[in-house]
Amino acid sequence: MAFAILTALLVIPLRWIDPPTSSFMLQHKVSSFTNGRDTSRLQHEWIAWEAISPAVPLAVVAAEDQRFPSHFGFDLVEIQKAWGAFRSGGGLRGASTISQQVAKNLFLWQGKNWVRKALEAWFTLAIELAWPKRRILEVYLNIAQLGSDTYGVGAASWRYLHRPAEALRPNDAALLAAALPNPERYRLDAPSAYMHQRATWIQSQMQQLGVGYLKGL
Repeated sequence: MAFAILTALLVIPLRWIDPPTSSFMLQHKVSSFTNGRDTSRLQHEWIAWEAISPAVPLAVVAAEDQRFPSHFGFDLVEIQKAWGAFRSGGGLRGASTISQQVAKNLFLWQGKNWVRKALEAWFTLAIELAWPKRRILEVYLNIAQLGSDTYGVGAASWRYLHRPAEALRPNDAALLAAALPNPERYRLDAPSAYMHQRATWIQSQMQQLGVGYLKGL
């Protein structure tokens, strides 16, 4: 009961209050400090939903979680696919939704273990119960890592594309989304041929979903 109350106190206010940082950003600063790096290099700027180009959330959903509007935090279709591939002898790939990534990035730590996965599921359910879908996506767009020292589309749009988030075009948004699987490897400051190919695929998915796909959020 105490843990449930603590969870509610952490999650419910963030439906209206913009989080100034995240667990991942704090861990990033601590790691930079302990390794002698300049902690001020971390860039983050909160941008309200209304100040973000509609192409950006559509690109992120197209790239990361196309069933985001309809699932309740967990994409059972992707989980079944991942489990089937694993049982067939393939590697165990991730099937995390945007809601799960928000729970992990905002409240938890990096790494893979069952304790963290259980807490991730708990916080995912809490977020889905307490926040509307648009708020979940807004928070994700503002805390997702998009570069080695860059979090959120507000900072990334200026640092890598030299324009505000509200001025991002569909091809810009697709390129940003192409970095999300691994922003340390897929670098926006030096996009690889693979990133450009992935961005092209994301744009095609955006067109298939349609500009109105997220209007009901």
